[in-house]
Amino acid sequence: MYGIILTGSGAKAFVAGADISEFASYTNEEAKKLSGDGQKVFKSLELCSKPIVAAVNGFALGGGCELAMSCHLRVASDNAKFGQPEVNLGLIPGYAGTQRLVQLIGKSKAMELLMTADMIGANEALTLGLVNYVTTPDQLLDKAKELINKIATKGPRAIAGIVKCVDAYYTDGVDGFSFEVEEFGNCFGTPDFKEGVDAFLNKRKANFR
Repeated sequence: MYGIILTGSGAKAFVAGADISEFASYTNEEAKKLSGDGQKVFKSLELCSKPIVAAVNGFALGGGCELAMSCHLRVASDNAKFGQPEVNLGLIPGYAGTQRLVQLIGKSKAMELLMTADMIGANEALTLGLVNYVTTPDQLLDKAKELINKIATKGPRAIAGIVKCVDAYYTDGVDGFSFEVEEFGNCFGTPDFKEGVDAFLNKRKANFR
């Protein structure tokens, strides 16, 4: 497969969240390290040059919701539930949940969900833009594979460029417009560009490698 599908084991949960009992003895510095390490891992998913699709089956709470948001695309079964319940413990999300939720659904609704710890279902998540598609549980992986396979027909270097350009929009100190100019120029002369143009001019399907 060209990309990656992340999903939970069984229908009950994608990821139900952290083991809270582990937090009880953490010091401030240990908690900061946990958060920083988690953010690095999730950022590496977000910057992956190949598509990553979260196939959310059941509960995606706390770190599970943050994991799903770090993927490029999200497909949810109609029994999925999303939430950031950390305030119930006197905590805030630590794996960039306060950042990505705002990016995906906007400040006002993100503030509500973060401060109330309310869970939302798959259809509301779709309406808000948190997920791309909602399916029945038995069609969840098929839809995720469909997305991966569709992206696999496109130029892989261009896909990687899209990932970097979109990330640049949210990166402090980076001019996303100028970044796009550079990435656009870098596409020219690549084997993907040559293949794509040749296929277009000769009215055939491109065969990217």
